Amino acid sequence: MLIVALVAAGAASAVHAQIVAEPGKKVDTDSIRRAFDNQPYFGIYKDNYFIFGPAIGPKITRKNTNIKFQISIAQRLTKSTLPLGTYLYLFYTQKVMWNVLEKSMPMTDLNFNPGIGLAKPLFVKNRFIGKVILCLEHESNGRDEDASRSWNKISLGANIMVDPMLMVHGKFWIPIVDGMNNKDILDYSGIYQVGLQMFSPNRRFNLGITLVKRRGWNLNYNSIIELSYRLWKRDNQFLFMQYYNGYGEDLLEYNKFHSQLRVGIVIKPRLFSDF
Repeated sequence: MLIVALVAAGAASAVHAQIVAEPGKKVDTDSIRRAFDNQPYFGIYKDNYFIFGPAIGPKITRKNTNIKFQISIAQRLTKSTLPLGTYLYLFYTQKVMWNVLEKSMPMTDLNFNPGIGLAKPLFVKNRFIGKVILCLEHESNGRDEDASRSWNKISLGANIMVDPMLMVHGKFWIPIVDGMNNKDILDYSGIYQVGLQMFSPNRRFNLGITLVKRRGWNLNYNSIIELSYRLWKRDNQFLFMQYYNGYGEDLLEYNKFHSQLRVGIVIKPRLFSDF
């Protein structure tokens, strides 16, 4: 089922690219809005990736060298626009930590992140420049007793194409922490995030930097650096490298520091990724 979801999401994203204007290209705003009305209902939300690699700093072992993969999809629920030019979506992201080098190859943590929200495309001078998403999210790892982790949040995020080679993004949230075993999650998983994506002129290379601010007045950030190289000129599959440095990489060990470098493959949305 996971493979089917990835294939379907990639196909939907490909069609989406054909009907939505490329960043930087001036077009009639009404035609863009009609394109959003007619786009596929099902597609990619965040990056879908499968990566493998070791910890950076401590001695490399079977336990700290693992696979991390993420599947993320979106389903549009409304045929046409709602008030304020918005669209209603269901979102779902699943992230898995998989220790393939250990005996029995355990999946040590599965994080489930469903949400429902309104997405609004943004236009400036008849040019599509990005979107804003207001979302109610739940995140948990489906465990019980001491291993249980969960929280809810109302989030507001935006992606803005400054020009065809630079996209900036930010996301802020109001937390509703109901997990008995992770009441301090904001100290580790953060209270907001900001970042940027830089593209080569032919859009084959992509550098991304995301900073997640942990609670407190100190300059305490979780940082994510990503490099991507498009395998085929007209496709959305990339060779992918991700460096994660900080806390909150997964829910089970949200309060443990991780510095991890992994490489693999990623399937991206056509225009830009969500975060």
